[in-house]
Amino acid sequence: MARKTATRRAAGATRYFVLQQSGRDTKHVFTGRQPRQAALKAATRGYTNIVLRERGRRRLHIFTGSRKRIKAPENAPKWMQGRQIWKSTVKKKGIKHI
Repeated sequence: MARKTATRRAAGATRYFVLQQSGRDTKHVFTGRQPRQAALKAATRGYTNIVLRERGRRRLHIFTGSRKRIKAPENAPKWMQGRQIWKSTVKKKGIKHI
């Protein structure tokens, strides 16, 4: 009898999330340890309705996001000082199992 072995991720493993639009995968892949980190990257690029499919798992992570221009913080690197940067925010709406 074959024994099933559980697959476990390493503690700090990078996960891959594929952006979906209209129920279909796009070519955009965002990485992060957590789904929220990948969603923040998508929001920074201007996406507002964010649906991320986690590679290797049967889940959809659903977020709403926005971004706004802010002044670079005081402790920013020298090349970034005096510039405007994008500040993104996301809110998780839920998880859908597929």
